[in-house]
Amino acid sequence: MEKFTRNKKKDDQDIVWGIRPVMEAIEAGKTVDRVLIRKQLRGALVNELIALIKDKGIHRQYVPESRLNFLTRKNHQGVVAFMSPIEYHDISEIVDRAFQEGRTPRIVALDGITDVRNLGAIARTAECAGMDAVLIPAKGSAQINADTIKASAGAMMRIPVCKASHFIKELEQLKSSGLSIVSCTEKAESNLYASNLSGPICIVMGSEDMGIQPSVLEMSNERVRIPMSGQTASLNVSVSAGVVIYEMVRQITESVG
Repeated sequence: MEKFTRNKKKDDQDIVWGIRPVMEAIEAGKTVDRVLIRKQLRGALVNELIALIKDKGIHRQYVPESRLNFLTRKNHQGVVAFMSPIEYHDISEIVDRAFQEGRTPRIVALDGITDVRNLGAIARTAECAGMDAVLIPAKGSAQINADTIKASAGAMMRIPVCKASHFIKELEQLKSSGLSIVSCTEKAESNLYASNLSGPICIVMGSEDMGIQPSVLEMSNERVRIPMSGQTASLNVSVSAGVVIYEMVRQITESVG
């Protein structure tokens, strides 16, 4: 039988513990955000669990037993899974549906945004602007929990969120589907306001410390920067996302008008 607990002081997410219960949750189609596995945990059943996790593209992390004991004092058997508070969507289905309905697909992809407040704020802006979806990597992204949803003012529950096991491959697929991959980076030569953002598009934003990974920049159709005239080197990433997204909205509005 599945075992759930609620712990608001630790990760503010429902968790399932125990090897069998975690496997049952995954096989039942529940949205599992990530699975923590005790380091050096061995056994045939554990191998079966890992194979299932890989097959479903779920992020896993190997941690010391003290981390698991911190989450629950129950008999976790070396395995704890975090259940996502939202359902994840398939990015390809969203893009295909937009084209089928005669709409222009517009996606915002977040490369390594690890702060829940930034993730929530960007999702809020994206939903307000009518973007079709938010794409995040399965690994190296902020967790979607109560704090993320609060920062989004509930928008995270309304805009489709897609989690990519292979972030670059998903971007390449979007590119081959006809979307222009536009990466926002302060190192770009092209001015944001001189770019065409009115067509099918995937806007990529990177983390404030690392920026967008080089492989993503290389495969982008265009790299743009927000012009800066002050002495401060850069904007907060959620503010930058708002600037880029609403420049897209402005261009769309003018083209329609």
